[in-house]
Amino acid sequence: MLFHNNNEGKTAMKTRIYLLLFPLMSLFLTHVLAQEQAGHYERITIHGKSLEANLDGDPADRDVSVYLPPGYAQNTGQRYPVLYLLHGFTDSDDRWFGLLGQHFVHVPSAVDAAFAGGARELIVVMPNAFTKFQGSMYSNSVAIGDWEAFVAEDLVEYIDSHYRTLAVRDSRGLAGHSMGGYGALRIGMKYPQVFSSLYSMSPCCMAANLSPDAGSMAEVEKVVTPEEIQQAGFGVKAMLASAAAWSPNPKNPPHFIDLPVAEGKPRPEVIAIWAANAPLAMVHQYIPALRQYRAIAIDAGDKDAGIAPTVVSLDAILSGYGINHDFEIYEGDHVSRIDERLEQKVLPFFSEHLDF
Repeated sequence: MLFHNNNEGKTAMKTRIYLLLFPLMSLFLTHVLAQEQAGHYERITIHGKSLEANLDGDPADRDVSVYLPPGYAQNTGQRYPVLYLLHGFTDSDDRWFGLLGQHFVHVPSAVDAAFAGGARELIVVMPNAFTKFQGSMYSNSVAIGDWEAFVAEDLVEYIDSHYRTLAVRDSRGLAGHSMGGYGALRIGMKYPQVFSSLYSMSPCCMAANLSPDAGSMAEVEKVVTPEEIQQAGFGVKAMLASAAAWSPNPKNPPHFIDLPVAEGKPRPEVIAIWAANAPLAMVHQYIPALRQYRAIAIDAGDKDAGIAPTVVSLDAILSGYGINHDFEIYEGDHVSRIDERLEQKVLPFFSEHLDF
């Protein structure tokens, strides 16, 4: 006769149920933990007094992405440093923050990973600089408005007055990629009283072009309507945006710009204006300002053919003046590994150098 032990049967049943439920419990706990460790994203609108009445008709009310660290909601008595992060040309903050689907970078994931890896918690802010010509160049002109002041004054003032920030220079960092890297250098040189640390990722537009191509400029001259701007190639849009930023002309509609080549002929006076806006030319005038920074970093991918050599040149200039800075040419192209760079380089850099 075969006897069954009821206790043993109950134990076996409990074991089977536990084995079935354990993966679900683990998944649930992982999800809860991930939620607790993730920051909070919100998109707000900020009025830019510095952008009012720009001739190209871009709105002075700008969308701004704000990413609050995981501890912001719980630690209601704590104030945080702020990293102002600038996106590149033809790009926008909603792309960087994942609102428009897959992109080469996803700020929330990179920032959360950096915090999980030991970087100290801070607030990340990115304004939308997408304009009529698909990029502001973060410059100052009557055609596009004063984007320098918008970032360094309007935006900073709003964030400091609406969030729990450490509203002092030593707790503010400025960084950007591509056009944003250019903007970080440009604004950084002009506003050392606002920011204390700079990180320029793959900055564009560093060197002056003293011999612009007449054929390319002829294509730019043909673009008149908003529809033609949308349909134009990247290079044409970049020339239009550069002209709006650096060589505005309020008497030259419809774009209110001057090009460095007109009707096939170079215009030396406009070429000179563009050259004066190239950081490799500007930097010599701003050495005293750059000396005020706690930390400066520049980088580029080794396959970023048009940009890496200019970053090498800036490194040489800063070294020649004895300005301490970090410099790296890493393996990659213009848009590869940007998530990784944010997580492993940019956020740790500001974690080390900002005042918490």
